Amino acid sequence: MRLITTYFLVFLITVIQAFSNKSHTNNWAVLVDTSRFWFNYRHVANVLSIYRSVKRLGIPDSQIILMIADDMACNPRNPRPATVFNNADQHINVYGDDVEVDYRGYEVTVENFVRLLTGRLPPGTPRSKQLLSDEGSNVLIYLTGHGGDGFLKFQDSEEITSQEMADALEQMWQKQRYNEIFFMIDTCQAASMYERFYSPNILAVGSSLVGEDSLSHHVDSSIGVYIIDRYTYYALEFLEKVNPQSDRSLSEFLKVCPKSVCISTVGVRKDLYNRDPSRVPITDFFGSVRPIDILHDITNVTLVQRKRAKSKKPKAKPKKYMYVDPLVNFNSLNV
Repeated sequence: MRLITTYFLVFLITVIQAFSNKSHTNNWAVLVDTSRFWFNYRHVANVLSIYRSVKRLGIPDSQIILMIADDMACNPRNPRPATVFNNADQHINVYGDDVEVDYRGYEVTVENFVRLLTGRLPPGTPRSKQLLSDEGSNVLIYLTGHGGDGFLKFQDSEEITSQEMADALEQMWQKQRYNEIFFMIDTCQAASMYERFYSPNILAVGSSLVGEDSLSHHVDSSIGVYIIDRYTYYALEFLEKVNPQSDRSLSEFLKVCPKSVCISTVGVRKDLYNRDPSRVPITDFFGSVRPIDILHDITNVTLVQRKRAKSKKPKAKPKKYMYVDPLVNFNSLNV
């Protein structure tokens, strides 16, 4: 009896695992810069760098929501117009030629962000401004800006609290708008923003613990401001070595910025996540999903083509038509 019970439990676990693997069907990314003004150049560079990475790894623009609170590429103080760089060598223009910004400037508000996540947008909202995720979607949420203990500033004029953030994710879960979420935030006291999460299937990482500041990485003297934050800099250093077929795991990614280089302490919350991050490919969130059906039967393609050729019916000969003068007697025509 015990043996039968054991076999049944093994079978049940196998079925559940198979079902959970099939439930992931598509990937989305919500990338948000919440800061305005030239001295916050680095926050725009942060979000554009992540945007560049997820596009390179296969997530199309149609499944990326990009929110940028200020347009640094067109700022009159930018010595190189139409560009944004994340490195002092200026070898990569992360603004690029094909950036699709969905929310810009004063459109980047707490209200629009929460409405985006929960799907409570006004009628007539363009498709490009909607998060059309479903119960099969893995959603990457990346936030960067200025924060504090339990809040993240938007535009230096309003803020979203950790409780509001948690409630928005719960609404997403109740409305079947995600399969799993990877929540990633680079801001001061970042870990405080995920402390109140209570919805399942969420893995969260923050660039600093409560009471710590997140620090910028370096200044570009020609631009005159810091151009990227430390945590995002080392995250990108890792992502640049990843390709769409990579087997690198989320567990490796969570270790990209030790305190020796980040100065702040990176925080991770895994208790809401039901998978082992060491067995989750990083492309489950940063790449695209390409469902593949594996056929174990051998199919003779040549034979199939011959059968198709034989089954084709000969084409009917087209009917011939001729012009007839309406004044001519039809009985005299030999047709």
